Amino acid sequence: MNNFEKYIKEHNESEMHPAELAKLLKNLNDHDFSEAIKRVPNDLVGDVALALPDRYFDDVVENLSIDELSHAVSELESDDQLEFMQELEDVDENKASEVFHSLDAEDKHEISELKKYDENQAGAYMQLEVFTANENEIVQDVIKRFAKLRKANELENVQNLFIVDKHNKLLYTIGLDDLLIFDFSKTIKENKVLSDESFDSKIAVDTEDIKEVVNYFKEYDLSVIPVINKHGVLLGRITSDDIYDIINEHATEQMYNLAGVDDEAEEDEDVIKAGKKRAYWLAINLVTAIAASLVIGMFESTINSMVALAVLMPIVASMGGNAGTQSLTVIVRQLALGEITKGDAFRSIKKEVAISLMNGFIFAILIGIIAYLWFKIPMLGVVIGLSMIINLFMAGFFGAVIPLALKWLKIDPAIGSTVILTTVTDVVGFFSFLGLAKVILL
Repeated sequence: MNNFEKYIKEHNESEMHPAELAKLLKNLNDHDFSEAIKRVPNDLVGDVALALPDRYFDDVVENLSIDELSHAVSELESDDQLEFMQELEDVDENKASEVFHSLDAEDKHEISELKKYDENQAGAYMQLEVFTANENEIVQDVIKRFAKLRKANELENVQNLFIVDKHNKLLYTIGLDDLLIFDFSKTIKENKVLSDESFDSKIAVDTEDIKEVVNYFKEYDLSVIPVINKHGVLLGRITSDDIYDIINEHATEQMYNLAGVDDEAEEDEDVIKAGKKRAYWLAINLVTAIAASLVIGMFESTINSMVALAVLMPIVASMGGNAGTQSLTVIVRQLALGEITKGDAFRSIKKEVAISLMNGFIFAILIGIIAYLWFKIPMLGVVIGLSMIINLFMAGFFGAVIPLALKWLKIDPAIGSTVILTTVTDVVGFFSFLGLAKVILL
């Protein structure tokens, strides 16, 4: 008996958690996975499928019927329904169409509404299921209504009550914990005046950039945020679990981009597709490597006259590349976290240059001594030391400037930064070292 079978046997459906089921399913081979996914309770299949890495979604679709997939979608909250259907469309458009048309009218309407938004807009990430009340409702009636909806499983993860007017315009928000200490016999409006326990949270507009909404959650320590349209009408809510996913996806995307890898292609099992994406950046890197080689070719006679130069030259370029990558990574991450504004960009550049220069002097002395002891040529240590200072200075400067410039041009700072930086540090490293050697040593 494997761990999945043991878990299924020992827990009833109400005790099972989608994340735990997904973790157990990932440890199964293809055959066992195909059998196991059929044993996941129908009400949990949708959540389990979304909790699994994308590469497993094909297997889920292959092993479930249209009716089972339709039921899985119907059990999800509206934002998860949209995500499930989008992944299903990527796998099999015909099957996705069949599943969509088999859903009830309300589910189809909600999915269609969310599909209207671009993937970078707040509206694309909201849940349409919200708990609302009118200011003039008695608190006791509101609580009874909430209890009824919760028992019917029509609401999940509710932390806030949204107070709206008769036109569904959002007035303010009340935390459920505050609601519980209100006078149950009075209206919400009367309680608000008497105890002032209600609060106004940050509000997101449906067309707002989702990155701005992520910043709201971080800056104001939110667990949920209401989403309104330009007229102030309440449309839905965005919860912290969706924000965690967005942060994780963005961090993964940045990490891949820094390495010249496409995140969407890497999540796909298609080797050719991923290979093509990687080949694109490798081709660019080949061009930049040729540029660095051309610099070396300019000093061919210099290198031929002193073999020590060929031995030491990669050290300067390598140190510059690593120092530049350190600065680049720090700046890209700070930009992603919103820690660098237009006003303090110069401060960031100055800091990275200072750190690189400090390390440049330290390692210039160290490599200078090593070069002298190794080849017994005093001025060779001076040459490589000066070159180290120059290259690390340029590495720190361009490591900070490149992502800031890309950000100013409204390009993702992570895309292409590493390739550009490597070219700069290689060319500067080789040119400064060999150029100084030609002037000082020969």
